[in-house]
Amino acid sequence: MSCGKPHETPCTEVLARVYSYLDGEVDDRSYGKIREHLDECAPCLREFGLEEVVKKLVHKSCGHEPVPGELRTKVLTRIAVVRAELEGVELTEITQTTEITAE
Repeated sequence: MSCGKPHETPCTEVLARVYSYLDGEVDDRSYGKIREHLDECAPCLREFGLEEVVKKLVHKSCGHEPVPGELRTKVLTRIAVVRAELEGVELTEITQTTEITAE
């Protein structure tokens, strides 16, 4: 996914870290780079909006129970696999990015 314009932070990196961004789990430098990218890239902003809605819906439906780290990693990996299948991206590339992001 890309708007076709060059960005300092690649679309794949932004989308791989969108849940960490939404959870406030990125450092200030990364937060600024992701925010700047979302301000410049309409396709990523749309994807971010969808992810934000899903996260709010899950939070509303599931209450305030903390999620075990292993479950979070499995869910993020599954989402990445489905996204890769839909976009025709190398599965190993997505899985490695998700594993790094989930740590």
